[in-house]
Amino acid sequence: MKKKLLIAFTVVIGIVLIFVKLNASQVKQSLKTLTERTNKTFKDGDIIFQTSQSQQCEAVRIATNSKFSHCGIIFIKDGKQYVYEAVQPVKMTLLEDWIEHGKEEKYVVKRLINASKVLNKNTIEKMKAYGQAFNNKDYDIYFEWSNDKIYCSELVWKIYKEGANIELCALQKLKEFNLSDSKVKAILQERYGNSIPLEEDVVAPSQIVNSKQLVTIFDNY
Repeated sequence: MKKKLLIAFTVVIGIVLIFVKLNASQVKQSLKTLTERTNKTFKDGDIIFQTSQSQQCEAVRIATNSKFSHCGIIFIKDGKQYVYEAVQPVKMTLLEDWIEHGKEEKYVVKRLINASKVLNKNTIEKMKAYGQAFNNKDYDIYFEWSNDKIYCSELVWKIYKEGANIELCALQKLKEFNLSDSKVKAILQERYGNSIPLEEDVVAPSQIVNSKQLVTIFDNY
């Protein structure tokens, strides 16, 4: 009887040790992932891209033939890294929180090729000052080229244009995108009915991420 109890006790202890080891390994991996995710040193003006998971973002990815559907500008404030983004409403979001919102926490960061020369302190301050005018503004679900409301890639493009006098890419007309897919058609119908503004100037995350003026700093896709 004592021998059976001893064997049973030994088995239980063995199982407990296995679980302790597994949990320790999981904790270690989680800490490693968190460190890798947040310990990147980016700079003011870096542009960050991700795949969002809403129905609209899915339509954006299809229409632009790209995996990217959301982007923002990284700004440093009080030693912390934030993403200035056009969501509802336009706001500053801590980098680690922004990353968590994306699909599988994957993202790409790009930087102006000649950033060290062009994005000096004065230019960055101009970019931040211009961008501040959009803070708390509503997200533009109609993708209109105005400053009343604004969408993500429009915010990035305009901050660079007005704050640094740099056009990251050429604008396109809405009609130039892939509008034939059923998901895209559904969003267009919901937004515009039968009055789709095909001649509207538009800029998509895909256009900016492919800009020849940018170089990739980080990519975990």
